Amino acid sequence: MRRHTRLIGAAAGTAMLLAACSGTLEPGQNEGDVLHLALNQTETHPSYIALDHWGDYLEENTDGRWTLEIYPNETLGAQAEALQLVSDGSVELAIVSGPQLENLNKDFIALNLPTTFDNIDHQMKVLADDEVVGELFNSLRETNNIVVLGGFTQGNRSVYTTFGPVETPDDLNGMKLRVQESELNLAMAEALGASATPMAYGELYSGLQSGVVDAAENNEVSYATQRHYEVAPHWSQTNHLVGLDYLIINSTMLDSMTHEDREIFMGGWDEARALHVELWLEATDDSISQAEEDGATIHIVDETIFDEALEPLVDQFLTTDTQLEVYEGARALSEKDVE
Repeated sequence: MRRHTRLIGAAAGTAMLLAACSGTLEPGQNEGDVLHLALNQTETHPSYIALDHWGDYLEENTDGRWTLEIYPNETLGAQAEALQLVSDGSVELAIVSGPQLENLNKDFIALNLPTTFDNIDHQMKVLADDEVVGELFNSLRETNNIVVLGGFTQGNRSVYTTFGPVETPDDLNGMKLRVQESELNLAMAEALGASATPMAYGELYSGLQSGVVDAAENNEVSYATQRHYEVAPHWSQTNHLVGLDYLIINSTMLDSMTHEDREIFMGGWDEARALHVELWLEATDDSISQAEEDGATIHIVDETIFDEALEPLVDQFLTTDTQLEVYEGARALSEKDVE
């Protein structure tokens, strides 16, 4: 497998890429270019591996006219910086989390609510349905020069603690739960019964170890790779949220591709999405096994109790017609609702 990555400092990398889209790009006329992609994960993460496969596909199917250079480990800066680089055309592509796009258009919150997706299969079905997400994914064209191409799953998120299982929200009463800093995440923690405590992800291990927080919520892969089970050995399978990362592209670059090359480009992306799900499921199984082998206890709990606790967030946060339309469109694709 090719290595697309150039391990360079963030400042030097950004300076080098500032001219990436500086030339005049005429719609439908670009027959080849180097695409640079900002990623906050490591080279062993499913996202990197799937994107690297996309790069191989793109190069092989265009006879090398199009190539993809991936910059992992926040080489080009944190996600907020990567988002701006794509917007101004310094970098063509980036993977960013849902809250990043909420900052630009609040309607993205419809896909970030805990109750939107039942599972990964449902999430992928929604992201592939242009009738549900097409208008939303193109909503940043005029304001930010960005198009959302789709997304990678972050998997099911559950609660893990230093003190024991969480079988109902009452078990989190008075406990400090680390969350990402956003209004929705703060409200989610409170609905789960906890005291919301925003904290940088890099500080979480020591926060759990020192008692600054009593619990956190994330997917199994993050739980295992960061070895959080060493300080929070109780994993309760609440599955309260299916997380989502978005792939964004500079709209000028996307529009510059010839029709034929754009078809190849999107075909490769479809393969990357499918591969990512496969890799994610494998990594999830491996992570659970690793955590258990190293002393973690996995607690299977009644997920419906947590779903019911989180349901009021729908009325609290969906405040526009567009948000309601996207959310209801997503829920209409749920096998649970059909049944």
